[in-house]
Amino acid sequence: MSFSFLHSKEQEPPILIPQIGLTLHVRVPPAATGNVLTAIETVNAPGFGPPLHRHRETEIFYVLEGRYLFEVDGSRFTANVGDVVTVPGGEAHAFVNITDRPARQFIQILPALDASAFFLGLGDVMRDGKLDGDALNAFGRQWHVEFLGPPLRPDCPHAGC
Repeated sequence: MSFSFLHSKEQEPPILIPQIGLTLHVRVPPAATGNVLTAIETVNAPGFGPPLHRHRETEIFYVLEGRYLFEVDGSRFTANVGDVVTVPGGEAHAFVNITDRPARQFIQILPALDASAFFLGLGDVMRDGKLDGDALNAFGRQWHVEFLGPPLRPDCPHAGC
């Protein structure tokens, strides 16, 4: 495993993807870890989160601020500040910010993923928050991501709605 020295500073400009309610800081890019790990800090606008999906990468979510509704492998639960959620590669998952303020997470992705390119591309596909299933699936194939359904709704705490 080949990690290199890195000092990720708070004042580095974020990547803004307003069409999906996301502000992204890549804290540890793939090149710094020999493609073993990517670490990102995300800010999700109220009511925003990704569509239900699955991919080969494992993700570890640490809630820094706010509250999220998660769905992992068909189970829904709330994650609060200080909670850690691990999603093994291959498991269907989604989350949504269920507060009326921006919410933040620190996310580790293993193996590494070019998070900048992925989320900018996802923003292009979901322009204006519209979900075009064919375009989303074509995008997903490029990244080995299977999109399984729409984003979670903050007003629905149970799977299936």
